This record gives sequence, structure tokens and C-alpha cells, in this order.
Amino acid sequence: MAKAGKRLTQLDEWQALVDHQSGLQHTHMRELFTKDPQRFRHFFSEAAGLSLDYSKNLITQESMTLLMDLARRCRVPERIEAMFQGEAVNTSEQRPALHVALRSQSDEAVQVDGRDIMPEVRDTLARMEEFVWRVRSTQWRGFSNKPFTDVVSIGIGGSFLGPKLVSAALKPYWHGQINCHYVANIDGSHITEVLRHINPETTLFLIQSKSFHTQETLENTKVAREWFLHNGGSEDQIGKHFVAVTAKPQAAIDFGIAEQNIFPMWDWVGGRYSLWSAIGLPTALTIGMENFRALLAGAYAMDRHFREAPLEQNLPVILALLGVWYNNFWGADAHAILPYDHYLRGLPAHLQQLDMESNGKCVTNAGDPVDYQTGPIIWGGAGANGQHAYHQLLHQGTCLSPADFIIPLRTHNPVANHHAILFANCLSQTQALMQGKTEAEARAELEAQGRSPADVERLARHKVIPGNKPSNTLLFERATPRTVGALIALYEHKTYVQGVIWDVDSFDQWGVELGKQLGEDILQRLLGKTADGEVSDSSTAGLIELFRNRHHNGH
Repeated sequence: MAKAGKRLTQLDEWQALVDHQSGLQHTHMRELFTKDPQRFRHFFSEAAGLSLDYSKNLITQESMTLLMDLARRCRVPERIEAMFQGEAVNTSEQRPALHVALRSQSDEAVQVDGRDIMPEVRDTLARMEEFVWRVRSTQWRGFSNKPFTDVVSIGIGGSFLGPKLVSAALKPYWHGQINCHYVANIDGSHITEVLRHINPETTLFLIQSKSFHTQETLENTKVAREWFLHNGGSEDQIGKHFVAVTAKPQAAIDFGIAEQNIFPMWDWVGGRYSLWSAIGLPTALTIGMENFRALLAGAYAMDRHFREAPLEQNLPVILALLGVWYNNFWGADAHAILPYDHYLRGLPAHLQQLDMESNGKCVTNAGDPVDYQTGPIIWGGAGANGQHAYHQLLHQGTCLSPADFIIPLRTHNPVANHHAILFANCLSQTQALMQGKTEAEARAELEAQGRSPADVERLARHKVIPGNKPSNTLLFERATPRTVGALIALYEHKTYVQGVIWDVDSFDQWGVELGKQLGEDILQRLLGKTADGEVSDSSTAGLIELFRNRHHNGH
């Protein structure tokens, strides 16, 4: 990455941050707020309908300057432009990563192998629009001529988590007559529970698989097909009830899906970045194509900001650099995502895949082992609920986990003072993480409660909260299609920037392959179809034997 032949940790900009962090070791954020009454204004930025308060971080203006220096040394601006220009930023597979093309609102051509891909992107959107209109207007009906009431999306990974998140996030925009269900898990209980509550006459199945051979998706699709055929459907009616999104149309045709009901996937879009494509059909069916286009428009607004804004005001860059700051200079190996919005409760799961599958790497783009920490563990859950569970660790635990608090200024469902209470909870958590409670404050509090001197002595240290725990607060007016699109795109770009700085390929996922390879051999042994060769370890061999004995004996 043109770092003058030096490894990342040898760069002068990296060493400057090491020295700077050492000087901040004993600085408390309380002091930083006291010294700078305008700190909130100095560490606040807005773009694409989102507002970011990052003042509650272990940073000074110098910290951000040094982090920006590192970003420039790692050629972040050039690498941003390279992605938008369709260069092969997926270095190990020599492919571009052009999810941004899926939501482009401009007339700019995007070249892949000398061909402008935008006409195909627009054609697919037009086909989606027609398909969604036909289903929602009841022009397309099931085999008994009844309108569809349920859509079952069968996929896994990026074909599951992204669309599921967006569908839930935009529940207030759902078409009242169509319910959306998602099936991913190979555990038979998942598809069984979904099929138990729907009617084959009024159910449309969306099969989401780039290869049309993904084991979990294919096996669940077979179950859905058999269920359909045993509950009133016939072979020649599969075309009315099954639609595919795949890069292998012939496999879908062989399954019985009509050619006109097959939507494309492309090699230049990774699964975890694909919700903007026809993979988003279940979302489009539930919220309508107008709202789906608004989702794309929100993501495009963030794309333009990411591509054009100076680094110092660039939201994805700021979040990425703060993550690098804690991951590599403060020893944090986890990052919490805490949405204070019921509809956004699926965001942590989507961002787990987005971030951890992208940057969970141990070699550089050149294949050299890294000597620094890369992607963090992403975790989290619905905001207020977590306060009564894992927030304890955030406040008094020994591990450092920066957190993103995400909350709308207005709710879709104003009930009494619920949203004000929710907002107060969110702000109080970020304030408590930042300022904490000293032993003197704990003692004074106990004394004010009339506790005995013995109780004060016994309890004071248990009530001490160190504070100085970093957090970001992301706000937006309300969870609309545009803001949800911008929010997801923000995290996509944050992930890419961190991958650029760590010099890893954020768009491959070779680490998932070994388990698949070994799983096929184990499956054949479990089913008694092969016993060739010995299993390489006694643990796996013993567990296979246990399974086979149980099933052989009929248990």
C-alpha cells in the first residue's frame, strides 16, 4: 500500500500514536470535558441524515490529527476512490467490490472488465419493481388463485442477515397483507416452525443463494418444496410459488423455477454487502418498491459523503479510526453495538457478519502475517434491555469494549412518555460510562442514605465505577428507509477503512471454507456412507461414533 516498504507498526505515524496513547494513559474524560466546555461541538459531525457525537472518547484534537495522519499514510482517500472506480479491491480473488453501484443514483458508468454494469443494475431494479407490483397488487397469485399473504426467504449469511435486519427495521412500512419470514438455520426446527404457521396456497418462497448449492439453503429449499407438493401444490405449479436470486440460473431452472422468476447475483458483490440487490426482494415485497428505492437513496447519500467529504468530517472514517485507536493502542478486542430502537434490534447480528467476516484476518493483502490486532469481536443487543444484563460488564468489568449507542430522536409509536424514558436511558448510560463514580462520591451517597459507618466502609468500593469508558452516540430523526440505508452504509464503509489501515482484504472470507470441507466428510461418516481412512483426531472420531450409535439404536 505504498508505505515506503515498512510494516504498519513501523510507520512513524503508528509510533506517534503509541507515544500519544502513553501520554493519555492517566487522563480521565471528566478532565477533558472540564477543560473544554465546547467539547461536544468539537467532536460532533453530521451526514446523510445521521448525527455522530464522539466527544465521549479517550481523545483530544491531537489524537484525531494523528489518526488522520495514519489514514493518509495508509492511502485511505486513494483506496476509497479505488473501490468506487471498480478496481480489484478484493485482492485475493481479484474482484472489485461494487455494492455502491447497486444504490448509485448518478449517471456515472461503472466499469467491470471493460463493461459498464449500471444498465444491468437498473434493469434488475426495474424487474424487481414489476415483480413487487404484481405480487402486492395481487396480479400474481398462488395455485388456487388466492393472493399471497406470506413470503418465506430461504438463505443464509448475507442472503439472510441483511434483508432480515432491514425488514424488521422498516416494519412500520410493511404492506398490511404480506408477512415476511426468514429461514436460515439447518436445524430442522427453524423451517418446521415457519411452515407450521403458513398456507401453501398463499405462500411465496424466495430462494437466495449465489451458487444454488449452499448446503443449508438447498436443504431447506428441498423441505419447502416437499411441503408444498404434499399440501396441495404440484410440480407444474412450483413456478408460481418459487422465485430465485442466484448467479447459477440453470440450477434454479433444474429445480423447477421459471426462468423469468430468476434474479441475478454478481461476483462483484459479496454476500454481506448484497441486501441492496435482488437479495433485498423480501424487503421490497413487504415495504414496497418506493420505500426500497428510498433505502438505496439513503445509502447513496452516505456513499457520496464517504467519497467526497474531507477525512476530518467523514463519518465512516472517524468511526473507523476510533476503532483502530482502541483496538490497536488501548487493547480493546471487542466493540458493542447498542440500538435503542426496537426495530433495529437485528443490527448487531448483521454488523457481526459485516465486520467480523470482513476484517477477521491474520495476513495482509500480500499474504504476510500481521503483527497487530485486526477486526474486533462485535456484540450487542437492544439497548435498554442490556442495561439490566451485560451493561454491568461495560461499567465495572475489567475488559475494554467501546460502544455505539444508536437512537432515533422520534419514534414511530409514541406511547405515553416511553420514548423520553428510552432517550434518557440511552444518554444516562453514555454519561455513566464516561464519568463513572469515585469512591468519595460513593461514600457521600451512602452517607446521604443514612447508612451506618460500617455499611459505608463495606459497600463504598463495590459502588465505585471507574468511568473513562468510550462510547459514540449516533442519532437520526426516525428509522425511515433513507436513514436505515445511510446507517448500514456507514458501517460498511467504516469496515472498509479499517481493512485499508490493517492492510487486509475486507471482501474475501476464506476462513469459512475449511469447516465446509471437513463438514462434508463428517456428514458422510454420520450417514454411514463412507468409512474411508481414519478421522484425524480422537475427539471428532468419538463424537461421530456417539451419533451413529444413538441413531443406529433408534434413539
